[in-house]
Amino acid sequence: MTTPSGRDSLKGRRALVTGGSKGTGKAIVARLRDMGADVWLCARNKPDHEGADRFIAADTSTAEGTDLVAQSVHDIGGVDILVHAAGGAQSTQENFAAFTDQDWINDLNINLFSAVRLDRYLVPGMIAKGAGAVVHISSIQRMKPLGSNAPYAAAKAALTAYSKSLSNEVAPHGVRVNSIAPGMIQTETLESWLDQSAAEQGVDRQTITAQLIAMLGGIPLGRGAQPAEVADLVGFLVSDRASSIVGTEHIIDGGTISVI
Repeated sequence: MTTPSGRDSLKGRRALVTGGSKGTGKAIVARLRDMGADVWLCARNKPDHEGADRFIAADTSTAEGTDLVAQSVHDIGGVDILVHAAGGAQSTQENFAAFTDQDWINDLNINLFSAVRLDRYLVPGMIAKGAGAVVHISSIQRMKPLGSNAPYAAAKAALTAYSKSLSNEVAPHGVRVNSIAPGMIQTETLESWLDQSAAEQGVDRQTITAQLIAMLGGIPLGRGAQPAEVADLVGFLVSDRASSIVGTEHIIDGGTISVI
């Protein structure tokens, strides 16, 4: 591995990645460490990958969890980079009327309020330093929602709008806020689900994958993104190479969204 230098290097910067124990979050942790950052991560369960010593056990979908993370980060001197990768659809239903108030609250808590709360605690420290980078992981479902995931799609739409609002306020203080909207990501969780669904339906994995892609409206590239590909985009956005990129959302979906 080539040691990053110059505008590619994050040496001397401290980062926090929420949801960093698995999937896309795990890949983001690895990428930022490769770029030289001192990376901390938080999640509900301790990871088994390298760097678990820089781990904060907390559920950021709760106010208590974000309080714990914020205090832990303050104790180590704050962060220069904050990546909100925690999220997901907490429940799915066949029609909108089946979602309860608690279903909506759960998805808003993990996909929106977790970011709002941590930003409120940690971004002021970046403002005080006059520099920082924040990335919110949204979803293309904010533009192309699936009915079975209505609360999730709405929460991600709110996250993107909030991200833009925050970027306008803090950019004059040297803090850059951007968001990323992935489509299908081939995480370990998705791979396991594909295998399980194929076994349950008595078909091969390719058939299940094709069904999923069709449900999403098609992926011109023919596959989902790898977690490392999303992580590479995060690494770029928090680096000095993206020093003029502010308040934008970057779609990484293999072409699923068919309009500009």
